[in-house]
Amino acid sequence: AGVISATFNMIHTPLAPTLDEVGMIQTPSTLPQPADALAAMLIDARRRSLALMQDTLEARELGPRLAIVNPPLWELGHLGFFHDHFALRGLHGLPDYQIADAHRLFDSSSIAHDDRWSLPLPSREQTLDYLARVEQAMLERLPDGEASPAQSYVYQLTALHEDMHGEAFLYTRQTLGDPAPDLGTPPRGYDASPPGTEPATGALPGDVAIPGGRHLLGSDESVPFRFDNEKPPMEVEVAPFSIARAPVTNVEFADFVEDGGYRRRELWSEAGWRWRQQQDSQAPVYWRRDADGGWEERRFDRWLPLPPHQPMVHVSWYEADAWCQWAGRRLPDEAEWEVAASREPSPDGASLAPGKRSFPWGDSPPEARHANLDGWHLAPRDVAALPDGDSAFGCRQMLGNVWEWTASPFGPFPGFEPELYRDYSAPWFKEGRYVLRGGAWATRGRLIHNSYRNFFTPERRDILAGFRTCAL
Repeated sequence: AGVISATFNMIHTPLAPTLDEVGMIQTPSTLPQPADALAAMLIDARRRSLALMQDTLEARELGPRLAIVNPPLWELGHLGFFHDHFALRGLHGLPDYQIADAHRLFDSSSIAHDDRWSLPLPSREQTLDYLARVEQAMLERLPDGEASPAQSYVYQLTALHEDMHGEAFLYTRQTLGDPAPDLGTPPRGYDASPPGTEPATGALPGDVAIPGGRHLLGSDESVPFRFDNEKPPMEVEVAPFSIARAPVTNVEFADFVEDGGYRRRELWSEAGWRWRQQQDSQAPVYWRRDADGGWEERRFDRWLPLPPHQPMVHVSWYEADAWCQWAGRRLPDEAEWEVAASREPSPDGASLAPGKRSFPWGDSPPEARHANLDGWHLAPRDVAALPDGDSAFGCRQMLGNVWEWTASPFGPFPGFEPELYRDYSAPWFKEGRYVLRGGAWATRGRLIHNSYRNFFTPERRDILAGFRTCAL
């Protein structure tokens, strides 16, 4: 996962540590959740995983050996193992895994990525049965009414981890050129029109001015579920800045390409130029010229005309940084991004008002009118769409559509402590990763909020990442 991710995170690997002991695990403080809500979350996450994976498994259980994907059969078994490990053994104290040798087959902390193609994996039918048995055992152990704080924490952790892999399944399908998945019928209000057929809503140019002030970066106890890298929240001083109302669009990035951006050494960092040369990149990874000299973009297994006002996606941090050098702009740091997404101006507009929103539009959970989330649309939307999701300062689509690279290296906040899932954050702090914020069209709405931190290495462009910029 990685992120993402996992990870997620959104969506990173490795994913699951081994427990020193089983049973009676200590979990971070979490508000108790209704048991039926936890059950619905588990069932929905599994339904989505199977919708994304079933046809892939039928086509190829292992798939190509690539550094940025996992074998589909292994990854599906890993989902069952994560629930089995943390919930059934770690929380409920069951003595054995629900399938023999699960930890030797599916524990990503102890199984190197390249070895996952050569393991003696169970058959597809056995793996699906394993997932079903683990899910049923977890559901049977939920009480009537309210779950305990420990159960609320672990069940959310395992379901959100599966959500992260669901996003990874989607961008893996894009990487491999698979057809778009059939996700079924969306809830009322969600746009499920095929990519390329929705009405255009256009661009959203210009910046908004954000006053400076003190800001509590990260998540406090008001967030229903917090990952360890979001806490403890820390107070930072943010200088006044101006940030774009919308992410950089395809047409804006195309101007950079047409102006020789991929050939101009002066626009790239040392590391970025080495990466560009190694990749021999002349344009974004999924772009090609059409018969008339314009641009097309591959979406899953289809080539479509490049939508001019959709946000740039599948762009590495190096490419985003080079575009900024070309445009005379810069990436925001993550504190600036969070201020623009979560704060409100004072009545006179000269400072930041007290308080902090959970989401750009307020504290109510995401709805279809707010953000392009949950995967139903299977693509980004134009940057001017969804005005109901604007932040208090007028920034649009800060949640959903595309993840947004920031200038901030991924690191711990002061006082950080790894939690139950110890490999989630701590192993990656010194790996040269950068923070991404905001979620993408494939990110589940129950995962994302203004303080959620994703993190990837700067060369990754298979992920659903774009960028928003600040004035110098």
